[in-house]
Parts: sequence; structure tokens; C-alpha cells
Amino acid sequence: MDMTNEKQPITIKKYANRRLYNTGTSAYVTLEDLADMVKKGEDFVVYDAKTGEEITRSVLTQIIFEQEGKNGQALLPITFLRQLIRFYGDSMQMLVPSYLEFTIDKLTNDQQKFREQFASAFATGPTRQMFGSLEEQARKNMAIFSQALSMFSPFGTALTTPSEKSPETQAEAGAKSDLDEMKRQLDELQKRLDGLTPKE
Repeated sequence: MDMTNEKQPITIKKYANRRLYNTGTSAYVTLEDLADMVKKGEDFVVYDAKTGEEITRSVLTQIIFEQEGKNGQALLPITFLRQLIRFYGDSMQMLVPSYLEFTIDKLTNDQQKFREQFASAFATGPTRQMFGSLEEQARKNMAIFSQALSMFSPFGTALTTPSEKSPETQAEAGAKSDLDEMKRQLDELQKRLDGLTPKE
């Protein structure tokens, strides 16, 4: 199979003065420019110009930080951010990237279906319908991911008795707690929305 036609990622160099240089266009770019490239599906790799070290992850994290700081653009709920911080150094840390990647892939693949559900939910009024479908999808994702994980587990899941709580079970309990908190917040939001809706 000939791989020579495969498009190579664009190389971005980051200099000590924090300036970013796009070697593909021979021009300096900003984090906003890189964010636009990501949205267009353009792949790039960032290197430290002095050391040659790849720093793509930290630059992408900076882009997210900037996007989250923009008014009205935040995607990451506080509950999610807190839980993510808790996972650092935890025994579940190694599973988190795989689960998040799995979930975001599912969301990407199903985004048209969700767009249609959102449009339908907003057209009919109640927001619970919209979040209910997301919650159901999240449950399905967790079930599929757990099933896939058990296939690769050297011990399997059948060895765990109901009285023993595995790290996966503890994580699911923590996730359920966070989900309950998010539901509580959504209920609060619904009450506020109901209060703003003029009564017929």
C-alpha cells in the first residue's frame, strides 16, 4: 500500500518569545489560527524550536484554555473539570484517556443525530428531553466501554463478588454521583427557564 499520498501534519514551531511559526505557510500564527485549523480538520504537530521537543499536547491544552475563557463558549462543566482533576494520580488514570477518546468518537459519529434531537427538543419546549437523550447515550457508552474493557482485563469481571467493589465499580459510583449533581443543576436550570417562560 502506497503511503506517499497520505497528507502529513503541518509542522508548527514555537519560539522562546511564544510566537508560533507555521512552516507550511511560512508565516507566524496565533493560538486562534491553530484553533481554526483544528476546526477545519487540518492536522499539525508543534515542536519547541530550541529543543526540538514535541509540545502539541500542551499547545492544544492552551487552545482549550483560551476557548473556555471566552464568554458563552465554555464546553467543560465544573463537575467534569473537578472529576478530571481527581483522576490525576488515581489508579483509574490510565483508563481515562481511552474512555474520553471513545466517548468523543461516539459523539462525533452521532453528532447529526444529536443536532436533530436538539432541534426537536427546542422546537417542542422542554429541555429535559434533550438532556435525557444525552444521558441515555452516556449510559450506553459506559456499558459498551466496560464490556470492551472486560475483554482485555487479565482477570475478567466475573471474579468480582457483589460485596467487593472494584476500581471500575467505584469509578462508576463516582460518575453516578457526578451525574446526579449535573441532573440537580439541570433541574435548577429548568426551574429558572420555566420561570422565564410566559404563562398562557
